[in-house]
Amino acid sequence: MAQLAPWIRGRLDRVGVALSALCLLHCVLGIVLVAGFGLGVGWLLDPVIHKIGLLLATLVAGVAIGIGAVRHRRRAPFVVAMTGLTFMGGALAVGHGYEEAVLTVIGVGLVAGGHILNLRHA
Repeated sequence: MAQLAPWIRGRLDRVGVALSALCLLHCVLGIVLVAGFGLGVGWLLDPVIHKIGLLLATLVAGVAIGIGAVRHRRRAPFVVAMTGLTFMGGALAVGHGYEEAVLTVIGVGLVAGGHILNLRHA
């Protein structure tokens, strides 16, 4: 069982980085398609997608970074990831638009950074 926790954490950290990249791509694509091309891609900018993404990010970061923090006793990955999740949560509080995209991009960058720091301390 002791060898299973680092394996799970490492996998979840990699999944967290991948989810962050997908979220960033989603934000940029949404802005480009709607603002740049004038396409009304309602499903792409549906607030439900952001709520599901925040839930997934919270679960993955909570488990992976929580296990890592207990194991390697470093606060930096935890603080960076939780700051990112706070930005992402703030993005849910503002209306759709530029502010939401900026907060989300900052948030996913920080969450990905927390996962990367967690992997480095493994």
